[in-house]
Amino acid sequence: MTVSASLTSSLVRLPPPFSRSSWCLSEPPLTSVIWIVQISPADAPSEADFEATGAAAADETAASSSWGAQQLPLAAGRATRTASSFWTSLCRSLKMVIFTPKLNILLPLSPGALLANRFSRNRGLVFILSLLGMIPLAERIGYTTEQLSFFTGATVGGLLNCTFGNATEVVVSIFALKNGMTRIVQQSLLGSILSNMLLVLGFSFFCGGMVSKKAQFFDKESAVLNSGMLLMAVMALLLPALLHFTRTEAHSGESELALSRFSSCVMLVAYTGYLIFQLQSHKNQSDKENEETVEDNSCSNEGEAAEISKWETIIWLGIFTAWISVISEYLVDAIEGAAEEWNMPITFISVVMLPVIGNASEHASAIMFAMKDKLDLTLGIAIGSSTQISMFGIPFAVLVGWIMGHPMDLNFQLFETAVLFITVLVVAILLQEGNSNYCKGMLLVLCYVIVAASFFLHVDASALSN
Repeated sequence: MTVSASLTSSLVRLPPPFSRSSWCLSEPPLTSVIWIVQISPADAPSEADFEATGAAAADETAASSSWGAQQLPLAAGRATRTASSFWTSLCRSLKMVIFTPKLNILLPLSPGALLANRFSRNRGLVFILSLLGMIPLAERIGYTTEQLSFFTGATVGGLLNCTFGNATEVVVSIFALKNGMTRIVQQSLLGSILSNMLLVLGFSFFCGGMVSKKAQFFDKESAVLNSGMLLMAVMALLLPALLHFTRTEAHSGESELALSRFSSCVMLVAYTGYLIFQLQSHKNQSDKENEETVEDNSCSNEGEAAEISKWETIIWLGIFTAWISVISEYLVDAIEGAAEEWNMPITFISVVMLPVIGNASEHASAIMFAMKDKLDLTLGIAIGSSTQISMFGIPFAVLVGWIMGHPMDLNFQLFETAVLFITVLVVAILLQEGNSNYCKGMLLVLCYVIVAASFFLHVDASALSN
């Protein structure tokens, strides 16, 4: 075998026996050195070898092309399955969240409120459509929060329930403060406390007693703790009012507001400690259950699972919260016009109508639990919600007003504070035995009737001053 080298052009034609091969292209043009290998006829490969090599290369190319052709349908199939899975999940989520609950028949009323506000001058119509449209939204927020607790665990789920449990009142308060309606904020929060403690708890005790035909029992320790928290809230509201009406402020017009802001911070600290205690006690109680109870609970909870996925829950929670925010703005803007058109005191609308209608779904849930002899859940909704509003909602509104530049204090005026104090006192006395019956429920409902009548005839002190 001999080897010779020569400078050639970029493209070189190989002599035989390589005449059947392809053209050889050198890397650098014009100046490349091409080594031409001359092989003796004895050492030269036969044409059969070239044909076998070419056939193998063709088979390899065909196999590669066949693999690529197979991957294209697979990729298209995966994309199709992904799109199909997305639409299936979306339809299932819409069915579970929007179309299944019967209460969602009221959902079209909230867009109706927007249209009425745009094309009608009837402020009463806008108010009532907004108020009724908020009922299913508040119920759906509770549903999505419950679904989210399946993924976050009991501790975080409890915190979420506490945060979003009274989202309607908090959002309405923020928009009312934005418009400078501090009295409406105070009265709506007060009305939520009164309706939960008297009307909801009263109807729950009454309906539960009539169905069970006997006394019903609940956790006395938890009820006493909630009563203590409510009495602390009454004290925080009573002291600024006494400071104002006795005219004993150290700095006129400033001491009352400073005391309110300081008391609000203390109340938030107390409520945080209350939440931590409740979560820890719940965990310890679960740990102390015996094996039989654990087995029974596991058997009964086998079918309990989240109905929608985690991200679907978060998205729906954001949608409903934003929806309530939009409707709350129209509700707050229309409340004064509705009071004028209906010739009704704005105090009555804020204290009675707004809390009762706005939280109708939550109230119905408390009554249903009582009829099923689940008084602890009923107290968790009625008394627990009152504790949350008094120890979190009211201080939060004071601090938000401070940030917005719309000062709000804890002086709810003497009449409103006295009504709250008497209500807490009556409920605390009826809860101290740890049982309920229909007679106690009847007393609470009748007490609420008296309170509602008093606010219908009450003229707000700020209105008199104006």
